[in-house]
Formats: sequence, structure tokens, C-alpha cells
Amino acid sequence: MSVRRPVAWAVAVVLFVEAVGVAALNWFLAIVVDRQDMSLAGLDPDLMSLSSKIGGVVFGLYFALCALVALLVALRDRAPAGLGRVLLISAAVVHGLLGAFTWGLVGPGAFAFMIVVLALIVLLLMTYDAREAPVAAGQRPEDGQGGDGSPVSPPPAPTTP
Repeated sequence: MSVRRPVAWAVAVVLFVEAVGVAALNWFLAIVVDRQDMSLAGLDPDLMSLSSKIGGVVFGLYFALCALVALLVALRDRAPAGLGRVLLISAAVVHGLLGAFTWGLVGPGAFAFMIVVLALIVLLLMTYDAREAPVAAGQRPEDGQGGDGSPVSPPPAPTTP
């Protein structure tokens, strides 16, 4: 049994949940700032509240888009390509950075969660890379045929002077 599809499904679910959680947390923080009606270093509280809401929506949509890429990978059982691959790599980097920050700010539990999500994203990217390697070389290992169905001949022997 292959581990690729379950990992892709797990990444999709975790990133969707994280998207909702990040958006909800930032929205809650915006409400707290708005109700406190206090200034931080002379900043306008309404502006801080609005920027927290905007940030929550932007990061929520970012994680939701990354989750959508993982969902498409799970449904199609093919490696992410192009922008989808870039989004998953950037999500892995973001989780690595968030993991580093959460250790000091929140604690080891949040750090462990971030590192588990990072590991799942990297596992998703790596397992699909390993599967696509023979196809990228232009060969299918099961029948010795090229990607277009033509027989693959061995490379020519090197010539020596």
C-alpha cells in the first residue's frame, strides 16, 4: 500500500483546519483590540483591528489555497507542479519559521504541531518526487519503454581516442 495518497489527504485536512484556525484567531484578536480601545505606541486601535482582520483573511486564504493544492494531489494522485509546488514549498518554509517562533513564544506543544505539519508537507513533496523520477528520465521501469511508448535503447558507448 502506498503512503502518498493518505499523506496528501492528511496535509489537505490539516491545512484547511489551520486556515480556519488562523483566520479565526486573527479575527478574535482584532475584536479584543477593538474592545480594549487602547493605543500601542501611538497607533490607531481601529487601524490595528482592521489590519489584524485583513491579515487573518489573507493568511487563511493562503493556507486554504495550499490545502486545495494538497487536495488536488490526493484526488489526482500526481505530484504538484508549477505554482502548486511553489505554494507547498512556501508552506513548508512558513511552518519551519513558525515552529522556530512558537518554541519561545507559545511552548513546545505548538512547536511540535508546526514541525509535524512541516514533516507532512515535506513527506508529500518527497514521496511524489520519488514516484515521478523514472518518468522524468523518459523511461517506465515496468516495460522498458519510453514516455511515448517507443522502446528505449541503451546510451551509446563512449568513444576513446
